[in-house]
Amino acid sequence: MAEEVFMDIPQVQKMAESFGNFGEILQGVAKALEAAIMVLKMSAFVGLVGGFAVERYLSMVKPRVENMAKKMLELQGDLKGAISHYQTGDETGSARFR
Repeated sequence: MAEEVFMDIPQVQKMAESFGNFGEILQGVAKALEAAIMVLKMSAFVGLVGGFAVERYLSMVKPRVENMAKKMLELQGDLKGAISHYQTGDETGSARFR
């Protein structure tokens, strides 16, 4: 016997929007980190060792922020796709969430 799948479409749309917003915010954070890294590389105001250490730390954090932004935007697309599949009655799309 087949299981019935129910989706609260407005709530899932809100979730998709939230993931999209988080992704855009994280992309902005990544751009700000890139700017900070460039300033630290070119700045003589911070001591050589301190500036290098901060730059290395930010260089390690930035790819992780970019990756998380990418995943948030991917989740947004997945949720929008699930809504579309649910609304059109596509069984393969609704099977992802069982």
